[in-house]
Amino acid sequence: MRGIPSLITDIRKKVFTEVARMAYNGGDYTQAEDLPYVIVPGDQPLHRESIFLERAIAGERVRLAMGLSIRPVQSRHLMTEGMDAAAIAEQYYEPPLVNIIPYACHACPTNQYRVTESCQNCLAASCQKVCPKDAISFVNGKSHIDPDKCIKCGKCAKACPYHAIIHLERPCAAACGMDAIVVGDDGKAVINQDKCVACGQCLVSCPFGAIVDKGQIFQVIQSITKGDKVIAIVAPAFIGQFGKHSTPGKFIAAMKKLGFKRIVEVAVGADMCTIEEARDFMEKVPNEQRYMATSCCPAWHSMIEKLFPSEYGNISMTLTPMVFTARLMKKEYPGCKVVFVGPCAAKKLEAIRADIRSDVDFVLTFEELQGMFEAKEIDFETIEPMYDLNEGTAAGRGFAVSGGVAGAVEKLIKQTDPDADVKTARAEGLRDCRKLMTLAKAGKYDGYLLEGMACPGGCVAGAGTLLPVELAATVVGRYQKEADAESPLESAYRDRGNTLD
Repeated sequence: MRGIPSLITDIRKKVFTEVARMAYNGGDYTQAEDLPYVIVPGDQPLHRESIFLERAIAGERVRLAMGLSIRPVQSRHLMTEGMDAAAIAEQYYEPPLVNIIPYACHACPTNQYRVTESCQNCLAASCQKVCPKDAISFVNGKSHIDPDKCIKCGKCAKACPYHAIIHLERPCAAACGMDAIVVGDDGKAVINQDKCVACGQCLVSCPFGAIVDKGQIFQVIQSITKGDKVIAIVAPAFIGQFGKHSTPGKFIAAMKKLGFKRIVEVAVGADMCTIEEARDFMEKVPNEQRYMATSCCPAWHSMIEKLFPSEYGNISMTLTPMVFTARLMKKEYPGCKVVFVGPCAAKKLEAIRADIRSDVDFVLTFEELQGMFEAKEIDFETIEPMYDLNEGTAAGRGFAVSGGVAGAVEKLIKQTDPDADVKTARAEGLRDCRKLMTLAKAGKYDGYLLEGMACPGGCVAGAGTLLPVELAATVVGRYQKEADAESPLESAYRDRGNTLD
């Protein structure tokens, strides 16, 4: 649903905007009690049976946007409960990152085949003929499926010449490549946190907006307003996310108005990552390991750890572009605070790993950053542009799209060793990533560099993006061509990577 205006995106924007406005207006978190009434005004519900339910859901959205957990429904709890500890600049996320608001879940049908009004009661009766369980009969001139007999094989749907039989599946479960969405006792969706890798695809697929990730908008603004030197490191997928007028120069100006002291493109870290990963691949494959899996996507990384633990040692130990860039900033500006701004929900969990916490202080998605722009009433059409971002190369900027990581590494290896034989394979979407790893475990990809992207389309399809995936990929492609340099070897930071480990 990314890039498609909806009531859900409107509500999410309002939540992020009001939380940001509260933080900029002095940070009095007790005002949070009033926010559900600002987000859901009036006395009539917009889309649910009760305005009180809508406000209750809005209240949980506010809490989650501030990094707090959902309140239990069995007992009375103030909306501001726990905010005194959470509303500080040093607060990290508390797992679970991705949450389902129970009373916002619609308890959608799960794995059912249904006959629609398009049934023509045709003479062929193909649906009935192919059913292996005699689950289909004709009632009142229409095909009817007996749910007690149906085994969900789908043969009837494939046989129907009118496509009158549809497969109903929970959108969140269908989008989850880890099969982490299960059905609770009340029929509502529940996340199996042992399987979840926080890719956020369920979040953007739920038509009821019941799935929400935790945020740090309030904490970032607290850090800015208390005088910290806050530096934003921005993923290359940012280009075009904030409208057609959001050129790099205007984006820099807007970020400065938010209070960020410096803005750096994470393509710089991607260039470092490319150099280090190319070196690792040439040194270790096949001498030390059968193949190498890229390290950039944290959800892909977590998927391997959870589902293919025996293959974990084949993941590249190279730092991710986010970490390379963050460490570079920490080294250049001791005592600064670093905010990663990107498309990815899973980066929020990567940032709280014990070995990363000191490098990345906060993570914001583009969607959350948009709320900050709204709170400060920044108009990209009228704002005067500042300098452009020009430190990242075309290769580094290409990390934002599927195939960009493996492509950059392969191209660099060929540049430094034209005779090298580099084989790559890639997958996008966790279901296909699982298939790729299954084959790799079986030895089908020995000698390969494997790229996995949890989001179909790559980072431009992350849960925190604003543009339709195809448009975002096109815009990134144009942004690559505008880079001053093509190869990571032309980067001013080409030799800095090995000093930041």
